[in-house]
Amino acid sequence: MAGGKLSPRQKMINLMYLVFLAMLAMQMDKKVLSSFGFMKEKIEDANIIATKNNTNALKSLETKASEQREKFGPIYDQAKRVNEASNEFFSYLAGLKGKMSEDIAPEDEKNYESQKGSNKVDELLFAGDKFTPEGDKFVAEINKYNKALKEVLGDSISTTLLTNIDKRFNTNPDKSAEGQDIPWLKSRYEGMPLITSIANVSQIQGDVRTTESEIINSLVGGQLEAEVSMSKYNGIVALDKNAFYPGEKVTGSVVLGRYDATLKPTRVEFNENKDYKNFKDGHVVVDMPAGSVGDKKIKGTIFFTEKGEEIPVPFETTYSVIPKPNSAVISADKMNVVYRGLANPMTISIPGIPGNKVSAIAPGLKRTSGDNYVMRPKGGNEVAIRVSGKLPDGSPVSSVKKFRIKDIPPAAGTIRNQYGTVKMPKASVAKIVVGAGLPDFLFDLRLKVSSFKIKIPGQVTIPVSGTRLNARAKKALQRARRGDIITIFGINASVVGSGVKIKKVFNVNIEITN
Repeated sequence: MAGGKLSPRQKMINLMYLVFLAMLAMQMDKKVLSSFGFMKEKIEDANIIATKNNTNALKSLETKASEQREKFGPIYDQAKRVNEASNEFFSYLAGLKGKMSEDIAPEDEKNYESQKGSNKVDELLFAGDKFTPEGDKFVAEINKYNKALKEVLGDSISTTLLTNIDKRFNTNPDKSAEGQDIPWLKSRYEGMPLITSIANVSQIQGDVRTTESEIINSLVGGQLEAEVSMSKYNGIVALDKNAFYPGEKVTGSVVLGRYDATLKPTRVEFNENKDYKNFKDGHVVVDMPAGSVGDKKIKGTIFFTEKGEEIPVPFETTYSVIPKPNSAVISADKMNVVYRGLANPMTISIPGIPGNKVSAIAPGLKRTSGDNYVMRPKGGNEVAIRVSGKLPDGSPVSSVKKFRIKDIPPAAGTIRNQYGTVKMPKASVAKIVVGAGLPDFLFDLRLKVSSFKIKIPGQVTIPVSGTRLNARAKKALQRARRGDIITIFGINASVVGSGVKIKKVFNVNIEITN
């Protein structure tokens, strides 16, 4: 169309073609503006529903917290703080949209094709190459909300939630086609049609409600997952009776039961007591006289409040009171093993004979009170306990029981009370406290770490005294990258109170997540 001499007719055709293209572009522009308006309507409708759903979820969690404060109280407090921060930010965004649209006549609110100018938004947010106070506040409110969510969730925040929060509420500069940084506010709002800016703010409101919902679901889901985790269950042997005669068959069943120390009943009925008060750490404490020889029954009901109604949970079992035996009974409270370097609690008794008339002798054995003893084993791999006494009729009773002597098993290094490989952000590693524990050990021992070594990939091993990273280790940590496995090894630990050193402590690893 641009080359050579054109006839008047050809020039007219070319002009009409250009006019046609211009009209087509204007028509497309109007359709785009209308599309943004329809999108805004759908987002705002969805925000109304999301706000209602989040409010209902919070009320439901509040009810749970009032019924079981120790179980649901902490997560309700977190969810409430998230809701308060979300409502505050949501209200600010609503006010910002109001300022953007204040010049739109009522009859033009849905005439999105007329909302194509950018002057109102530019005047509100920009002052030349800088931002107006309102523009600065807009950016600050987004960053404030990002920070508030992370502070509420703390170190327990999941990687998915952290990613979503940073993706949705991020004001880092955008990149131009030439790779230059463009301030986020300029990139997203400067020179944009009014309806586009309003739709964008509505979308941020939608992100607020979506994120709030994800956090509440994550908090509740985490609690429910812990509730149903098989690690919370124990195998419980339920025999048909608790005493059997020689020649009888032992009958009963083994069932799975879950112990929950945070569970608090409304009230308890126990045998003839309609208001039994002896309930502690999630279980009814049985404390009563055994009675005369024969079969006895224990029955009652535990009542819980759920959704405003009292739910009864009945229980019933039997036990037998048997005549006195003619042999001694010796039991190690922890198992048929005693550990070198520890005060092993033991109960030694002969049924039917008072504790002060029972004699128990063994190297390292000492009576503490009544039937309670402490065994501090000496050398060797075995110890024999000799017990003797006299029944009320004067006949003597004696028994010998042997126990194996073992060393304290190897411990395992811990980070945040976790063993093995612990995943965490790089920023959190500098604050770790290295500990040690004895997983699945029958004694509740507290271990104290005195030193350890840390190996960061690509760098030399660094020795550390105490439980926290020293300056040298923190400096080396700065070079760690995502996916690196940091090894904590050479951990020296001892038993608190006794000073007994643990011969071996297994490593604990840290995987850098970001």
